[in-house]
Amino acid sequence: MKKILIIDGHPNENSLCFALGEAYRSGALDSGVTVKKLRIADLDFNPNLRYGYQQRTELEPDLLEAFDLLQWADHWVWVHPVWWNGIPALMKGFIDRLFLPGFTYEPIIGSLRVKPLMKGKTAHIIASLDQPSWYYRLFSKAPSEYQMKESLKLCGVKPIRMTYIGIVKDATVKQREKWLDKVRHLGQKQL
Repeated sequence: MKKILIIDGHPNENSLCFALGEAYRSGALDSGVTVKKLRIADLDFNPNLRYGYQQRTELEPDLLEAFDLLQWADHWVWVHPVWWNGIPALMKGFIDRLFLPGFTYEPIIGSLRVKPLMKGKTAHIIASLDQPSWYYRLFSKAPSEYQMKESLKLCGVKPIRMTYIGIVKDATVKQREKWLDKVRHLGQKQL
């Protein structure tokens, strides 16, 4: 049975992103798969990679549990807003602190390449925007998408699917309901 982990990168549980994650979860459960959810904002950890890669900062218990969930799942679903063309700070800190050498990849000495340690996993990134996705891709060059996809690829995750939701700031209740239905359908198909 397929195992899915939904990773909510929005700090507010009263957000559209939270609702999108719940919609995906609902759809996936309807199809009979196992689903777990991880809200980064609920974790107790320091998001600052204080010493860079010069010195390892011990992982807090919540990060160790989060890593166990990442290993457990076959398919990761990242749900987050795009703020200032990037991912939320706490989500970036989560990745900085947890996607480490020896955990998600292994450096190859004398090479620019790395050995991915998360092969066999797939991902779907669902990001909310306050601009049209075509505009974000064409004029801003979609830096959050690039960052997430390249980070996950480095660890061996593929394929990686991308879905944009927006324009959120001017959305009507009816539009939000359409987005929730769309994401619920994605969950049913585990896309």
